[in-house]
Amino acid sequence: MPLLQVDNITRSFGSTRALSGAQFSIERGEIVALMGANGAGKSTLVKIVSGVLAADGGTISLNGRPFSPKTPSEAAKAGVVTVHQSTDLVGAAGLTVADALLLHRFAEGSTPFFLSRTSVRRKARAMLDAAGFSLPLDRDFGDLTAADRQLVAIARALANKAELLILDEPTASLSADESRRLFDILLTLRAQRLAILYISHRTADLEAIADRALVMRGGRIVGSFNRPIDFSGAIETMIGRRLEAARPDARAVTGSAIFEMRGIRLLPSSKPFDLTLHEGEVVAITGVLGAGKSRLLSAIFGVRDLAGGAMQLDSKPYRPKSPSEAIAAGVAMAAEDRHRSSLMPAAWPGNSLAATISLPHLAKWYPSGLLFGGRERREAEQAISRLGIKAPSPLASIWILSGGNQQKTVIARWEAEPSRLLLLDEPFQGVDVGARHDIIQAIRARTDCATLIATSDPEEAYEVADRILAIDHHSLLPDLVDIASSSAPQEISA
Repeated sequence: MPLLQVDNITRSFGSTRALSGAQFSIERGEIVALMGANGAGKSTLVKIVSGVLAADGGTISLNGRPFSPKTPSEAAKAGVVTVHQSTDLVGAAGLTVADALLLHRFAEGSTPFFLSRTSVRRKARAMLDAAGFSLPLDRDFGDLTAADRQLVAIARALANKAELLILDEPTASLSADESRRLFDILLTLRAQRLAILYISHRTADLEAIADRALVMRGGRIVGSFNRPIDFSGAIETMIGRRLEAARPDARAVTGSAIFEMRGIRLLPSSKPFDLTLHEGEVVAITGVLGAGKSRLLSAIFGVRDLAGGAMQLDSKPYRPKSPSEAIAAGVAMAAEDRHRSSLMPAAWPGNSLAATISLPHLAKWYPSGLLFGGRERREAEQAISRLGIKAPSPLASIWILSGGNQQKTVIARWEAEPSRLLLLDEPFQGVDVGARHDIIQAIRARTDCATLIATSDPEEAYEVADRILAIDHHSLLPDLVDIASSSAPQEISA
């Protein structure tokens, strides 16, 4: 008897059919990968299994008994624990890491009314030790990187003694070493008969740990692949078409210099480096987590200070003191965690697709201070058509869109106005193969600006960039990889 059995689950949102008879099963001691393009129904299916949403039809059984949790807490008590891709609900600024690790217990009232700081730290340390993670217990949760916030979420989930652990893109913000450590933990849990449903767009992750891969398309399971998994076949089943060549349009860029950095130091102790970006050029920076990729982009965008050096934009001195100054100068940036940096909260006004695109341009589009929705809607309609954004309408909430369509909307935001330099930090995080292809096409179609991309995945860098730099210890390495003259991603070293 399978641990979890899902039969003929359906779910609609208005006229949009998200699930159309989805069914699958998971055995104890099995790691099952769930693959699917953004919008295929993965998130909706997971939300139903984890108690966030109710199904319109179909049945679910857990351990042979009917299972229809009404809340995530109810699902967790039954043994089904989910770690979502976004970590916004894991903790908040002002809480320590120890507080965040025990937050669910505080909310459920399962801790004593009086609890000393020493006791909180001891319980939190035990949770981290059990997960195999090392985090500073007294650090403010708001100061953690995306990777460390993910580790808190996973450690908290593992402490729930789950029978089924659902992981949604758990390695999206983890370094290679952290990912391997997580894989070791998951394999240990599998040996202890825990069932794991693992959602990821990274085939390397799935190849490392998955026993089976289920492929979703159009709201139902359309393929099942046993180990050794044929990922080419699985991806083609997922997107409904044959894979195209990764780099059909590699090119040498000869445009004039747009942006220059000379003698740059990101930290007082780091080695100085130079960088020049040309019009129409896409340059990717790759390196391990903490090497300095995000700090470099943040410094260019006026979020952080440089420790030394000078910058020029279109041959003029450039040293923004804030993002608003950077935007006014013609520099745009999509930061690493779109949920925290680019999207308005779901409960706030202005969370629509159209408003998401217009947000940084409001002062320019509406100088009188009166907002008229006509331009917002036109820009959103053009973005939907140009980038293939799947949305019910331009006024739909950004939060009902899949991760790939959210990211397309963030890219569209910076296409709505001319810019000279576009900065993209991990633009493919949580984005499926099909959506990634659309985003790459949009990035490489920009010939009026230079684009600088930070990515921890060399394969992604190869797919999008004309040149690749490696970064280490907050300094760019001197030799560039010219992709236009390269023949394989294996030639890239970081």
